[in-house]
Order: sequence, then structure tokens, then C-alpha cells
Amino acid sequence: MIAVVRILARRVALLVPLMLGIVLFVFLVMRFSDVDPASAFFQGANPTPQQLHDFREENGLLDPLPVRYVAFIGDLLHGDMGISALTRAPVVDQVMTALPLTLQLTFLGLGIAVVLSLAGGVTAAIYRDRLPDQIIRVVSLTGVAAPGFWLALLMIQYLAVDLGWFPTGGYINPADSFTGWLKTMTLPALALSLPVAAQLTRIVRTAVVEELDKDYVRTAIGSGLPPRVVVGRNVLRNALINPLTVLGLRVGYLLGGAVVIETIFSLPGMGKLMIDAVKNGDPAVVQGVVLTTATGFVVVNLVIDILYLLVNPRLREAT
Repeated sequence: MIAVVRILARRVALLVPLMLGIVLFVFLVMRFSDVDPASAFFQGANPTPQQLHDFREENGLLDPLPVRYVAFIGDLLHGDMGISALTRAPVVDQVMTALPLTLQLTFLGLGIAVVLSLAGGVTAAIYRDRLPDQIIRVVSLTGVAAPGFWLALLMIQYLAVDLGWFPTGGYINPADSFTGWLKTMTLPALALSLPVAAQLTRIVRTAVVEELDKDYVRTAIGSGLPPRVVVGRNVLRNALINPLTVLGLRVGYLLGGAVVIETIFSLPGMGKLMIDAVKNGDPAVVQGVVLTTATGFVVVNLVIDILYLLVNPRLREAT
């Protein structure tokens, strides 16, 4: 237990310089972009040069970059992401309003991807080089090649418009109607998750096949243990390391892909907030969305590190 706590403390300590680097990168990109925060704040109001100068002076935009960076870090530590140039509302409020929907979409898609990849990958490995394996490999290869936005458009056309099984877009809060929420989220989650599920299926199949070929599996089955018990207790536990690695990386894809998917399905999440901010020239909101998404990606990878320790005790002994 002490070793586990020590490992986790080391992982958490590494997050501090990582997050500072992410904040620095976003800070520099936004400061060297063509969007002027002062002009964005006064957009449509025809401000005088003196008004622009006064705004920049009041908000520290004329200070040296190191001073502005330190002030920016201080604001973030106090939960201040700035003010939206479009709505004049705190950016953190807009992010906190949009974030729950994006998390719902991301984790629903993640759950679908995990279930499909485990079912498909294990089945393909058990029936390797036979008909089920060949079918699953063809389907997974097709899924890897199919972009999420293309799948989304196909689903809208055939499942929503032609068959009428799902709405074409919009969002219903689960507190108002869980059934309505499930209908509005099913197509976006499928479009987001299927490419990830296809890639994970291939990786799970390869990992399980490698484990099935090891001596301990043949010994366990030869001693009389049912194959399903051996696969469930031993093979899957040892084979999940590589899929977990890819899963942690693909969460970033899910978060990024939500930008496009939310726009296609008119979901008021982080993706739509980002697109609207870019179109309307609202740099504070763009900055807030990017920082929040990057932080989520870092936290998810920390969770994946913890899962490594739970899945494979040998990692705890080697660390």
C-alpha cells in the first residue's frame, strides 16, 4: 500500500510542471494570435484609440509577457478565466455550463467503445482465423478508416431522417427525461465512439491472442479449468495493459472529436462553445475551453496510470 501511495504521489507531482507547460503554451499561442482582446471586447462599438489603450492598460495587456503570464497563473488559481468579449459573462461560468454535456458525451462514447472492443476483440481472439474473427477484422478495419463526422452524417440520414428512430439533433437534460436524453445522446455517442472501438478491438484481439499462446494458459486449461474462467481471470487481466495505453490516448480524441460531433448534432457543449467563440472572435472563451480540455486529458491519463497499477501488480514492484 505504501508503494502504491508513493507511486501515485510521484505521478501527481509530475502533473505540476506539465500543467504549467500547457498553460504557458496556450498563453503564448493566444498572445501571438491575430485576435486583439481589446478589439474583440469593443467589437461593433467603433472604439477610439484612447479607449483601446485604456482597456489594454486596465487589463495588463501592456505589461511584459512574463508579468502577464504570472498574473494569468494567479487568475487561474482563483478560478478566473477572464471575461467573454461577446456575452460579458465570466468564461468559467460558460465553461461550467457546457462542460457537463461534453463529459456525458465523452464518457458515454468511452463506455460504448470499451464494451464493443472487449466483446469484439475477445471473440476474434478466441475464434482466430475462423469466420467470426474474419468478420470482426473486416468490420474493425472499416471502422478505423471511417471518420466520426462521416458516420454522424450517415446516422442522421438513415436512422434519424429516414427511419425516425432518433432526433436529428438537440439536447434533453436527463433530469427532465432520461429516455429523451438517451435518444438525443445515442447517435452522437455512437459516431464518436465507433472509430475508437474499431481501433481498440484490433489491439484487444492482438493482446488476447498473445496471452492465449502462453504456456500458463495451456497448463491451466489442461488442469481442468474451464476456458472461460481462464480467459476471464487471467488472460484479460494480463492482456489489458496495451489496450489501456491506447485508451488513455484515445480519450484525447474523444474530447477533441466532441467539438465536431456537438456541432453536427447541435449539442450545447464545449465543442459548440469553442466553435462559436472562434467564429465570433472571443479569445477568452477559446482559451478557457482549450485549457479545460487539456486539463481533462491530463487527469484522464492519471486515472489510466492508476488503472495500470490495479491491473498489473508487477508494475508496482518494478517502479
